[in-house]
Amino acid sequence: MSPLDQRHPSTVTDWDDARRRARLAETRLGHTGTTLRRTRLALSRVAVLVLIVSIGFVQYLVHDVAPERARLARTEPALLPVSAPADPQGWDTAVVDMAGLGGLNASDTAEALPSLSAMGVVWAIRYDNRGIDTKVIADLIIRAAIMSGIRNIVLTGHSMGGVIALEVGQHIHTGSELRLVAVMLDCTPLDLNAVRPDKRGRGQDMVRWMGWLPGARESRSLRLVVETYARRERFIDREGVPGIRVGEVREVVGEVLRDKIFSSDAASNGLIESQFLAIVAGGSIDNLRALSEPADGKPRPAIVFIRPHNPYRDGVVDVERTHQVLIDEVGGVDGALLVVLPYGTGHANPRQRPVEYNTVIAQQVAPFVQRFEEQIVERVDAGR
Repeated sequence: MSPLDQRHPSTVTDWDDARRRARLAETRLGHTGTTLRRTRLALSRVAVLVLIVSIGFVQYLVHDVAPERARLARTEPALLPVSAPADPQGWDTAVVDMAGLGGLNASDTAEALPSLSAMGVVWAIRYDNRGIDTKVIADLIIRAAIMSGIRNIVLTGHSMGGVIALEVGQHIHTGSELRLVAVMLDCTPLDLNAVRPDKRGRGQDMVRWMGWLPGARESRSLRLVVETYARRERFIDREGVPGIRVGEVREVVGEVLRDKIFSSDAASNGLIESQFLAIVAGGSIDNLRALSEPADGKPRPAIVFIRPHNPYRDGVVDVERTHQVLIDEVGGVDGALLVVLPYGTGHANPRQRPVEYNTVIAQQVAPFVQRFEEQIVERVDAGR
């Protein structure tokens, strides 16, 4: 019998498209169950999603992180001249100003305080945008002072800048021949507990982001999001029906782009992280203790603390806590501590309140530092 005789006879009238599709479904790979089909479909969707995310992440690293990382690699700290001393006899003393959290260059703040020139020539520190190394900053000051014939140093730090000033001051006091005359702290938190809880939480959140998100220290797009969110009170309407004021959003975004993203004087994410971690480290009290003792025959420096008369006007730092710590660590009968309580000031805002700051510096701080120096000279002469 021919093989053709064994085939099932069929004609055109037997064709059925539904039967054809059913037969194809029965014979395709994986037709034995629907679970494998659904798994393959889910895996294919995940693969597409991973591919899209990977492409986006590569673009983020190449176009956002890499250019900023290359720019930051070329930055370095600098010591910038601000003004000459008001008295020609003040050329033997330098007053060095340091900016607070989020600040890169203290020149603008120092220029707002011409009263500092009553104590000597005024310099300002520009931080390294990659981070903070207090030994490097101290060495900058020491080299510049030696080259200029300066023997005495006064350090000024605003907010977190006071934390840096204390550590830099210890390097100068214990590791150089220069004499540290005074350290002036403006609303400085001496430990993390002195930072008010809401501000402390924001800083801790920032450090967490820096820790787990690749490129967060350099990313400008993340900086744009964070800085805009920090100003949300200006564009979120909480009264009546909650909403967002679009005009104010555009204004805030433009401000952030101008002042924080494209400005050459804006602190980088990595610098801000380093500044906050300087507070977290909590070494300021140890620095104070080191400065409370003579070093290599040099007397201890004076400590000046400027804080608002009304402590609640400082919404960032619990200035009363810092005040008490300074009394415990520095205060005493020797008169090494001066606390100044100007009216109308807020948190380390000399550029916003220059009159109040310059008044207390001229009337209280400069005379106190001068008297303290004179007392030290008298004691040295009496001991000879």
